[in-house]
Amino acid sequence: MTAYVRRSARVVVVDRAGRVLLWHARWHAGERGWVDGWFTPGGGIEPGESLAEAAARELFEETGLRVAPEDLGERVAWAEGEARLPAGTGTFRDDFFLLRVDDLVVSTEGHEDGERESLIGHRWWTVEELAASDAYVVPRGLAPFLRDVAAGRTPGAPVRLPWR
Repeated sequence: MTAYVRRSARVVVVDRAGRVLLWHARWHAGERGWVDGWFTPGGGIEPGESLAEAAARELFEETGLRVAPEDLGERVAWAEGEARLPAGTGTFRDDFFLLRVDDLVVSTEGHEDGERESLIGHRWWTVEELAASDAYVVPRGLAPFLRDVAAGRTPGAPVRLPWR
């Protein structure tokens, strides 16, 4: 079994127009210097939490949207790989849930100090915007995955997405 430096539970939040919510952040990545990128809401799993519990907690902290862990359903995707990040150096793994919402007004009141320091803002992206963008988006492969989601298709088993 892989010894992970960090496991994260994340939520792919899609609105009724098929757009995905992504956070914009800037962080220091060792010798690579400062990295500017976009990623889904979510974060580290606390001791004793299930993936769904962590995803629901992080979603509330980062967006103000409270959902029960069981409302997230099953994982829809995952990605893992080596990274050098502020959280550590080694193997990281992100597990993704899908949540469809009608509307969401994002609240940043629950952000922790580190999030306040690194998060620049958020944006709703269309699949077309993601596919055409040269922005650094985590997870990689989000645009093709969202094409299926926007068409109403949810994978029957978690899909492995490319690592950073």
